[in-house]
Amino acid sequence: MREILFVAGEVSGDQHAAGVARAIRASGAPFALVGVGGDRMREAGVQLIEHVARLAHFGFVEPLRHLPQYRRLRRDLRTRIEGGAVALVILVDYGGFNLKIAAVAAAAGVPVLYYITPQVWASRAGRMHTLARTVTQAAVILPFEAALLTANGVNATFVGHPLLDRAQALPSRAEARRAIGVTGDDRLLALFPGSRAGEVLRHLEPFVETARELQRRHPALKVVVGAAPHVNIPAERCPYPLVHGSSFELLRAADAALCKSGTTTLEAAVALCPMVVAYRVDPITYALAKRFIKIPFIGLVNVVAGREVAREFVQGALQPQDLADALDPLLDPASTARAAMISELRRVRGLLGEPGAAERVATMAVSMASASHASVP
Repeated sequence: MREILFVAGEVSGDQHAAGVARAIRASGAPFALVGVGGDRMREAGVQLIEHVARLAHFGFVEPLRHLPQYRRLRRDLRTRIEGGAVALVILVDYGGFNLKIAAVAAAAGVPVLYYITPQVWASRAGRMHTLARTVTQAAVILPFEAALLTANGVNATFVGHPLLDRAQALPSRAEARRAIGVTGDDRLLALFPGSRAGEVLRHLEPFVETARELQRRHPALKVVVGAAPHVNIPAERCPYPLVHGSSFELLRAADAALCKSGTTTLEAAVALCPMVVAYRVDPITYALAKRFIKIPFIGLVNVVAGREVAREFVQGALQPQDLADALDPLLDPASTARAAMISELRRVRGLLGEPGAAERVATMAVSMASASHASVP
């Protein structure tokens, strides 16, 4: 049996790839599913070659320490792709690594479906030429990406954002609050320091200090921390309860959230949870990033909105007192700031398309893999 090979290098990619894998299996397509990913992909029926937890490194500096591991994995994937059993490669996000795999597949004559392409609109625009040379079909999830990529020679289709699929199963606010033990009119702040160990290391202390400052102002305020399943946060570093692997539900329950930049900010938008965005990286990574990043915002919610919907605090600006000042009115159910942000988040949610992204990508995948399979003598 020929294979569809997934490569997803992060927790969010694991979730999105799992949705596609489930849809492919539901279609009854005659392909084995293998790949690089995490627990969600394994549960969806993908045989894992490497687990995502070993690959969650970010930035310009951090991955350098893990080059031997990346090289070994790239070599293993090259051998598999060139072996003739792979009918299609599905790449999910993780541009620094996956663009190299796209080149390997293209050289071997194996079609490539890239789901959630690198954010070339933010930095490294030269990657668009690489995408045009190596990717057979791009399935993009932000509304402005298809036109940009198509204009630069990439065969791209907007499929809608996969968060909308997950949002269909969201509990009501009351149900979400009961599930984590919040009752009545208790105000709840959710902290999301990140899904990578390095992010948690840099964000946890200022996030906790922000929560403590808000509790000094509002002693009844409850605080919980959203934690990725594979990230360990020692109790001595965090006085608040951890909620593992259910960020959407936690955002549904919370009155406001302090989020690291990235997909969590779009989850908050879909859940209509007011937020403040914060991010801090290695100083060398930040110095280099300033030279390459061409957009005014880091939070995806603001990128999609085209303006600052949620306030952003980056690098040295990430100070607990300032974060607390920005969050304070968002925790007040009667504040005009909270009402205005919820209105903006509703607009952002509408820009993300319609549910069904995973099924649309799966349809593309089965069609491409079947055509590749039929062309093999």
